[in-house]
Amino acid sequence: MRDDQPTADLGFARVDLDRERRTGDPEVVYADGKTPEQVVAILARLHDAHPTRAVLATRVSAEAAALVAAELPSAVHDAEARAVTLGPLPTPQGRVCVVAAGTSDGPVAAEAALAAHVHGAGVERITDVGVAGIHRLFAVRDRLDDADCLIVVAGMEGALPSVVGGLVGVPMIGVPTSVGYGASFGGLAALLAMLNSCAPGVTVVNIDNGYGAGVAAARIARRAR
Repeated sequence: MRDDQPTADLGFARVDLDRERRTGDPEVVYADGKTPEQVVAILARLHDAHPTRAVLATRVSAEAAALVAAELPSAVHDAEARAVTLGPLPTPQGRVCVVAAGTSDGPVAAEAALAAHVHGAGVERITDVGVAGIHRLFAVRDRLDDADCLIVVAGMEGALPSVVGGLVGVPMIGVPTSVGYGASFGGLAALLAMLNSCAPGVTVVNIDNGYGAGVAAARIARRAR
């Protein structure tokens, strides 16, 4: 297959082979809604086009992960992040710190961390420092200040990004999660809280969108270094 073409037509998908040239990062597979066979085919084609760096599939089901393992044995499955990588991870540039309010936010935080790593940043994770025990956050403040970009992941009332934004002046991306009881409305309460933050410099992505936060943070960290 020729890789001097901008797309590869697989019949069910037109794979963007030109994205790395345009943006610095290859196309990523959003696996939800795709069959396991489609996930394998797109990953394999992207890997053929970008053999020297990792390609990523997010929101990978257990069935798709099993077929990827059988058909592409060099692929790595991150069960917590619900994602698969194929190919070598890049040399890290800059540092992204992924901060999760609670362990229940772990899957979204893991997706953000893996996406940031695949897109070229060094990554540190800090877990379970939500506002219900705010002394835990103060204990890691120096680690927050040392990062080139922060990803702050929180469900429930979504207060953590506002608190972090009042403590440090590091570029920050808030990620609301769908974690919470009924009145959290599947993450809408956290999303609105982050959008209405009075702390300056809080940028917000969509509910549970760890991937989008990871890509943005990696690009900030890469440019910072």
